[in-house]
Amino acid sequence: MTELVVIRHAPTPWNRAKRLQGRSNIALDDAGRALARQWHAAAQAWAGWQILSSPLQRARETAALLFPGRPVRIDPRLVEMDFGAWEGKTLRDLRAMPGGDAAQRELLGLDFHAPGGESPRQVQARLRPLLLELAEAGRDTVAVAHKAVLRALYAEATGWDMTVKPPEKIRANSAHRFRLDAGGHPLVLEMNLPLLAPGSTAAGAEDAEQAEGGGLDPS
Repeated sequence: MTELVVIRHAPTPWNRAKRLQGRSNIALDDAGRALARQWHAAAQAWAGWQILSSPLQRARETAALLFPGRPVRIDPRLVEMDFGAWEGKTLRDLRAMPGGDAAQRELLGLDFHAPGGESPRQVQARLRPLLLELAEAGRDTVAVAHKAVLRALYAEATGWDMTVKPPEKIRANSAHRFRLDAGGHPLVLEMNLPLLAPGSTAAGAEDAEQAEGGGLDPS
């Protein structure tokens, strides 16, 4: 069986502002880079593994800081879910928008999508060929990606339909271990492996308030 560890990128200014980033190519700031450097020690547990990254700058920067000097393969299938017309906005603003339908869209779970955006079910569909390729190659892999991608993968592994809270909260500053069977289907091994040493603090280490039901989630 092949193992896959998924790490969400370090935080950006938009994460701290609780804005939906989606495909917007927001870079890490100094606080985010400092936090990724603190994650480096824990990430050495997977230093000999293949390293993949989303093409977005925040993920590529995180991968480079976690594994300095190591080759990182960019895979477009790891790109964040497209939030369409809602990118740059906050959940609070969307839910308070007169005549808005954010709350109704969130009830759609795996079929949630922002206007002009992508659904978690569509994210799962683009991830499946990648997961199959990794399983067939049999090479343990670390992927630096995004919150909505991680949520879609977790839903694929557990059967969570995203209409209710997840069986286990997906926490920041963590790595998440999956096993891929021969057909590329993910199984959860361990969620929320801490990347910060006990008692460590760093600017930007806090997890933003996030919706855990539906497909709408800052990333």
